Amino acid sequence: LYISLPVPSANCQGPFLSVESSIDVLRKRAQELIENINENRQNDYAFMNSFRDNLKVKVSDLTEKLEEKMHQMYSHHSKIIQEKLQEFTQKMAKISHLEMELKQVCHTVETVYKDLCVQPEAPAAEEQNYNDGEC
Repeated sequence: LYISLPVPSANCQGPFLSVESSIDVLRKRAQELIENINENRQNDYAFMNSFRDNLKVKVSDLTEKLEEKMHQMYSHHSKIIQEKLQEFTQKMAKISHLEMELKQVCHTVETVYKDLCVQPEAPAAEEQNYNDGEC
């Protein structure tokens, strides 16, 4: 911010001399105020730059802490999930084994049932009637 005021002429004499002197004082004071305003603005810009830099550092630190906490939480949850998956895998293996045993039992029962229903080649008449009723 700058102002430019007309410079008084050197021809002034008498009562105008004190007016010229007062104007000169006012001009110097205005220039000092303008320089003071400019200096304060520069200080404000420097403060804002420093504030921005400090804020960037703090945000970066907080971001790193947040990422570390997230990593810890993910790691903890991954362990729990891994344990549950291992339990699930074991239970599925046991179910498969039990399913295989059940199939064997069913096959055995089927075989026994077929063996019971198979009729001898020359059964007696009584046995024939009895066997026909069951199968």
